[in-house]
Amino acid sequence: MTLLQRGRGGWVTNGRTALTMGALIVLGLMFAAGCSSKAKEVPGAGSSNLGENGSGGSTSSLTNLQNGTLGANSGGPLSDIHFGYNTYNIEPQDGSVLKANASWLQAHAQTRVQVEGHCDERGSEEYNMALGAKRAQSAKDYLVTLGVPSDRISTISYGKELPLCQEHDDSCWAQNRRDHFVVQQ
Repeated sequence: MTLLQRGRGGWVTNGRTALTMGALIVLGLMFAAGCSSKAKEVPGAGSSNLGENGSGGSTSSLTNLQNGTLGANSGGPLSDIHFGYNTYNIEPQDGSVLKANASWLQAHAQTRVQVEGHCDERGSEEYNMALGAKRAQSAKDYLVTLGVPSDRISTISYGKELPLCQEHDDSCWAQNRRDHFVVQQ
């Protein structure tokens, strides 16, 4: 609504402008309502089974948190890797884990994997989100060098938001500095 000052008598509105603004608001609400749609479900995505071959999958950390099972052994065919404090370098012992993960992914070409980067509670949220993204990307890059197509690997960072362990000591923090691999179809 546009206010026009008319001398000393105060403010008055221009009726045409108010009508235009009202129409724009209604249009905006219709547009916002039209954009909300139900997400399409991908068969098998996020499920714990990969189909007929009997190989078990793993669920995302977020799903485990929502189900109250974060920290429980999620099983799955792919193993997690762990990082040192404030690093995103792949350690030699994790290279063998990633090689085993790559072998499994190559044997199951219909599957995709999401690499979740996690951090411990120390540091700001912004720093840990960036560090988690670097950790997930380094694992993805390693898997790609081992022959897994990059279009089958996605990454996400949870930073310090989904810790496996809630204690405030070094052994607990070491458990939280990890990449978790979630198998998808």
